Amino acid sequence: MVSVFRSEEMSLMQLFLQVEAAYCCVAELGDLGLVQFRDLNANVNSFQRKFVNEVRRCESLERILRFLENEMEDVVEIVKLETYPETPLPREMIDMETVLEKLEAELLEANQNQQTLKQNFLELMELKHLLKKTQDFFEAETNLPDDFFSEDTSGLLELRTTPSAAAAKLGFTAGVIKRERMIPFERLLWRACRGNIYLRYTEMDTPLEDPVTREEVKKNVFIIFYQGEQLKQKIKKICDGFRATVYPCPESATERREMLDGVNTRIEDLNTVITQTESHRQRLLHEAAANMWSWEIKVKKIKAIYHILNCCNIDVTQQCVIAEIWFPVADAGRIKRALHQGMERSGSTITPILTTIHTRMAPPTFNRTNKFTAGFQNIVDAYGVGNYREMNPAPYTIITFPFLFAVMFGDCGHGAVMLGFALWMVINEESLLAQKSTNEIWNTFFSGRYLILLMGIFSMYTVTVNQRICLIHTDKLTIEMERWSPWGTSLLV
Repeated sequence: MVSVFRSEEMSLMQLFLQVEAAYCCVAELGDLGLVQFRDLNANVNSFQRKFVNEVRRCESLERILRFLENEMEDVVEIVKLETYPETPLPREMIDMETVLEKLEAELLEANQNQQTLKQNFLELMELKHLLKKTQDFFEAETNLPDDFFSEDTSGLLELRTTPSAAAAKLGFTAGVIKRERMIPFERLLWRACRGNIYLRYTEMDTPLEDPVTREEVKKNVFIIFYQGEQLKQKIKKICDGFRATVYPCPESATERREMLDGVNTRIEDLNTVITQTESHRQRLLHEAAANMWSWEIKVKKIKAIYHILNCCNIDVTQQCVIAEIWFPVADAGRIKRALHQGMERSGSTITPILTTIHTRMAPPTFNRTNKFTAGFQNIVDAYGVGNYREMNPAPYTIITFPFLFAVMFGDCGHGAVMLGFALWMVINEESLLAQKSTNEIWNTFFSGRYLILLMGIFSMYTVTVNQRICLIHTDKLTIEMERWSPWGTSLLV
């Protein structure tokens, strides 16, 4: 009972472990959660410690898992198991590395193939629209009007004889450009070519998907008529500067129709290949999602174990790991049982040795909590952790904090809402815990469910003083209590 009002009595001991058993013993102590390791290598650089390579391997696995998680985002749901997986042995880490690296390589290859296919599909769709719009333009302009060259295009006046002669002597360039770049593109062409071009453009009917950013892109189809090789080179450079895509477009209508038929056939075949590639990619993601959650837990545990082992010393014979640990005196038996279990799991026959260290160092403060007192202890710790064996104000806060909140809040209606919400969380806490939510706001409310419960109860209690229901002040409650109370109003003041 003393430990409720004061921090636990702590003990500092030196721990000797066989190198082969050190990993499993630290894993068992980590599952117990009652031990604090001292860093015996504080003066050693992080990159010069014994198990730095193992930590790097864990970070590489974490990178692969982050990549897989990003690929699954909003597409595949990660399966969460009911229980946490056991800490894997060091040899299991090699198998996990092999599986994850193979999965990453296959997914990267699938992504690269899909991106290439979508880029080809985008180019074919642009070419399809270009051929259609170009054909429509030539059909609409079969009979050129008299004012076709009436603007300031003196260099082209000699081509005004007949439409067939103009088509024979004029060259043209067709391509696709982003819609927002069309106006500056047109202005620069006019100025650079001094008006000796004829530009027509139209908008694409359907937006296309960018294969890299996966965003919709709106584009325009343009066709530029010019005369001479010099203007052709200028137009090509301007198109490259505005990142416009230029496609080959046949001059005759028959060739354009044949080319359009070929493009449509290629688009159909490409759609089939893209569908198969996406199916393969989804299959890989579903395979990863089945083990994703357990992989993340295992990698975190392995990394934490090697981080702790980096805080330990290795004796000169390289056969013994030396550590210094703080733990509650009342849990000494549990610590020894955990070490024995770790020794058995590793297959070692040498029992870990614990020796007491007498020191003047200030022990760490450890306040034992349960699911009811944890919320109140967190509030106290938010203001500051007390010194070793100092009085712990958390038990008193169980009453004072909800009461002071109720004095400020004191409303029967809103207090009932808080009480109902807290009761729902308390009654269904096992099923809610099994969901293992990662939402930070929800976890904050859920960890303080008993605190909210008491705040709701005290808020409804203080209605006898405040006389408010849903912010509406009423004297009817006081009148009824005066009638039923044998002491009148003296008890209500």
